[in-house]
Amino acid sequence: MLVEEIMKKDVFTLRSDQTVQDVLDLFEEKRIRHAPIVDDGKVVGIVTDRDLKDALPSMFTVTPKVNPYEKKVLEIMTANPIIAHPLDFVEEIALVFYENKIGCLPVVSQNELVGFLTETDLLYTYIELTGAHQPGSQIEIKVPNRSGALYEVSKVFYEHKVNVLSVLVYPDREDNSNKILAFRIKTMNPISIIEDLRKEGFDVLWPNLMQE
Repeated sequence: MLVEEIMKKDVFTLRSDQTVQDVLDLFEEKRIRHAPIVDDGKVVGIVTDRDLKDALPSMFTVTPKVNPYEKKVLEIMTANPIIAHPLDFVEEIALVFYENKIGCLPVVSQNELVGFLTETDLLYTYIELTGAHQPGSQIEIKVPNRSGALYEVSKVFYEHKVNVLSVLVYPDREDNSNKILAFRIKTMNPISIIEDLRKEGFDVLWPNLMQE
């Protein structure tokens, strides 16, 4: 999946010569928490609700001599932000978010802002990819870390004529000779499927139903 498939294309922007009051007004009116700063068509920074909070005095602060609402965006923004390209892979950009502990990214192509991506967009994408927003059941199975294991498990679902909404594969942290397959399937009653998986010798981790 590419960034251009999940990014916001209608982006609310600010200029660096605008004020903190302008940021506050935009955030409240549009109900947003981040905005790219664009001067002369070029992305020069990012401003977030945290920047806004840091720029404004708290109720316990002595009234400053300079009106904080008149501060320029240039003074509170993060300059030269990390950017993404619309043809970047979402998985790679998610890693950028994680490693840099950021909450948003401008998406730039040919030096022009073409979109905006937030951690919320990534979360929604994860939900859609895993099928968590659809009714169904989750089954987690420990299998040997070898080729063909996924196919063998999938045959059981096929025999039950159950649609697989998603499948995730991740390592077994306790034993790297195994891996965990996490299936989301389109049924609310997976008991018979779990029984057949166990008959085939698969280690079903979840749901952990009592075995006779």
